[in-house]
Amino acid sequence: MITNQLPTLKLNDEQRNQLQQELGILLKEKMSLKQALQLQAEQATSEKEELFLEMLEIFDALEFFLNWIEENPDPNPKFFKRLPKSLGTIQKKLLNILERRQVEPIEFQDTKPDYSVCQVVDREEREDLEEQTITKVVRQGFRVEDKVLRSIEVITSKKPAS
Repeated sequence: MITNQLPTLKLNDEQRNQLQQELGILLKEKMSLKQALQLQAEQATSEKEELFLEMLEIFDALEFFLNWIEENPDPNPKFFKRLPKSLGTIQKKLLNILERRQVEPIEFQDTKPDYSVCQVVDREEREDLEEQTITKVVRQGFRVEDKVLRSIEVITSKKPAS
């Protein structure tokens, strides 16, 4: 008859005490890690809720704007004069929300694309410019700390085909 019994270990008092101490330390560390994970989860939820509330401010501004346009189908010329400023205010609010989360526009002033932060999305024929000169920024690029979140999308020049 075969039995699946594990061998019995004999521990002296000192070994038993040491194991009990180490087990106690491990249980305390486990509890501390559980608490830290719970705190992290609560902080992440809180940060997410804060972001959503800030985004709702942008939503509210756009909704107000769209409702006004719907209620005033024939706006006066003053409306069109103020339109860029109104949209700029909404854009500024959004940029502030991003900035608080360390998302910042990529500052780029060169005339040649830096492929670590630029993506060429189109080329246009230009006789007056050197090859690969940026003629237009199509979409602003953004970074989070040192990581490129989205590249700057640009159009560059090329010489006309002969």
